[in-house]
Amino acid sequence: MPGHSDSLTRLRIALTVFFALDGFVFAGWVVRIPAVKAQTGASASALGLALLGVSAGAVVTMTLTGRLCRRFGNHRVTVVCAVLLSLSVALPPLTHSVLALGLVLLLFGAAYGGINVAFNSAAVELVAALRRPVMPSFHAAFSLGGMVGAGLGGLVAGVLSPTRHLLLLTLVGLVVTAVAGPTLLRHEPPAPPERDLPAKGAPRRPDRRTRGLVIVFGVIAGCTAYGEGALADWGALHLEQDLNASAGAAAAGYSCFALAMTVGRLTGTTLLERLGRTRTVVAGGTIAAAGMLLGSLAPSLWAALLGYAITGIGLANLFPVAVERAGALAGPGGVATASTLGYGGMLLGPPAIGFMADWFTLPAALTSVAVLAAVAAAVGALVGAAARRTAGG
Repeated sequence: MPGHSDSLTRLRIALTVFFALDGFVFAGWVVRIPAVKAQTGASASALGLALLGVSAGAVVTMTLTGRLCRRFGNHRVTVVCAVLLSLSVALPPLTHSVLALGLVLLLFGAAYGGINVAFNSAAVELVAALRRPVMPSFHAAFSLGGMVGAGLGGLVAGVLSPTRHLLLLTLVGLVVTAVAGPTLLRHEPPAPPERDLPAKGAPRRPDRRTRGLVIVFGVIAGCTAYGEGALADWGALHLEQDLNASAGAAAAGYSCFALAMTVGRLTGTTLLERLGRTRTVVAGGTIAAAGMLLGSLAPSLWAALLGYAITGIGLANLFPVAVERAGALAGPGGVATASTLGYGGMLLGPPAIGFMADWFTLPAALTSVAVLAAVAAAVGALVGAAARRTAGG
C-alpha cells in the first residue's frame, strides 16, 4: 500500500542517518587518539588497556541490548543510545590519566555497543518488510560517516584542540538525533511478511548444525571487523609515529580506508550477483590481507595509504555477507549472534594491537589484520566447499 511504502521509506532514511552518525562520531574520536594518548602520557600497552574500556562497555551492553529492544523496542533503544553516544564522546579529552580515560571509554563503549545492536536489529526487520537486500546500504552509510568524520577530523586537527573538536561532535550528534529520532519514535517496527513467519509446530531453536554455522559466520565477521577496529584506533598512530606523517596526513589514513569501504559496500550488491557469496568472501579476504601487509610494512606514507585503501576494498562486504548468511540460517537470532561476534572482534582488536606493539612493534602488530583477513578467506572457502558437497549429496 502507498502509505505503508512511504512509512518504510521514512524509516529507511532515518535508520541510514543513525548508521552514518555512528560512523561519524566514532571516526571523530579515533583520529584524536594520538592527541589523547600524548595528553595522558600513556604507553602503547597502557593505551591498549584504556581502549579495553570501549570493548568491555560494548560487550556488556550488547548482551543486554537484545532484552531492552524486546521490552522497549529497537527504535526507542536506538534513539536513547544515540544520545548517550553523542554525550560520551566529549569526555575522553577531559581526562588526564589512563584510569580516567578507561572509565569514560567504558561509557562510550556501552553507548556504541548498544546503538549497533539496536539499529542492526531494526534494519533486519526493515529488510524483511521491504523484501529487498538493502543491508549493505546501511553499512555503507556507516562507512561514509566514518570517512566524513575522519576527513573533517584531519582538517581541524591542527586548528581545534581535542576538547573543542569532540564537543562539536556532541552538538552534531544531539542535533541529528533530534531531527531523525522522532521518525523512529513515531513508527512501530514493521512486521515481517507472512511468508517469513515461522510455521506452526516449527522448532523454536535452530538445530546444532545451524547454530554451528551461525557461529562460523560470526567468526568471519569478527576476523574482518578486527581489521576495521585496528585501523580505526591504530592506523593514524602508525602513520604519525612510524612514517613521520603530520596529524592531518595521519588522519587521512582512516579516511582512505573508510572511503574504500564505502565504495566497496555501495557496489556490494552487484559484486555478490556476479561472484556469489563464497567467491566474494574469499576474494575480499585475500585482497585485504595483501593490502594490510602493504599498509603496515610500507616504508613511505603514500604506499601505506594505498595499502589502507586496498584493505578497505577487501573487507567491505565480508561483514554484511556474514551477517546476512547468519540471518538466512537462523533469522534475527542468527543476525544478533554474528553481529555480536563481529563487533566483538572490532572492539577487542585494538587492545590486542596495543599489547603486540609493546612486545614487538606497531607495524608488526598491524600485520595481524592481514593474518585474520586470510583466516576469514580460508573459512569462507571451507564453508562454501562444504555447502557444495551437501548440495551434491
